[in-house]
Amino acid sequence: MELLEFARGPALWFSLFVLVTGSAWRIIAIFRLGTKTDLSEPRSTRRFAAALRGIFARMIPRKEFRQGGKLGVFGGYFYHLGLAAIVFGYLPHILFIERLTGVAWPPLPEALVYLAVGPTFIGLLMVLLERLTDPVLRLLSGFDDYFSWFVVFLPLLTGMAALGSAYPQPTLSGAPLYPLPLAIHLLSVELLFLWLPFGNLAHAFLVFISRGVTGVALARKGAAL
Repeated sequence: MELLEFARGPALWFSLFVLVTGSAWRIIAIFRLGTKTDLSEPRSTRRFAAALRGIFARMIPRKEFRQGGKLGVFGGYFYHLGLAAIVFGYLPHILFIERLTGVAWPPLPEALVYLAVGPTFIGLLMVLLERLTDPVLRLLSGFDDYFSWFVVFLPLLTGMAALGSAYPQPTLSGAPLYPLPLAIHLLSVELLFLWLPFGNLAHAFLVFISRGVTGVALARKGAAL
């Protein structure tokens, strides 16, 4: 079995199985914890509105953090928005999702996706630099933080390497690819899938649950976000 065939077959399906089951396990475990009965009178019963407010209000950093950690704040916005454009706007990625789920949408212009790569790289390097140079962040950082950064950065790096290659059979987006760089890129993505449910990257799907629950709890107590 060739490496590309392995990456497109067994490795892909195994990593997706771990991604789905691991994510479901994390979510089920959280809801099984339950909550203590609150006997106080609620200040607000608008749970859905409070959950939405908790989710979206916390996407904007508080002024205290904007003043003290500008590097990490702007870097975080750069690479989150850039990753969203690359993952969900690039035609080959949309076709990949369509092959797995049957769901597709119009792609972004290819030039715009390529343009998003630069801020994404810069943003990731900015947050790593802040983690390495800030005394407090450096003290609090462990293996999970650095490995999570690595498994996000690696698919970007291997993806650009794959696009820089040449192969007789072009991809559907028109960009020619060698089988080996493409296989390495797929394997790097599958490594991300394997790690995502278990490390800090799990916030990709847990962030909406945690912020929503926090928003409901604060609204019940009458506290401001």
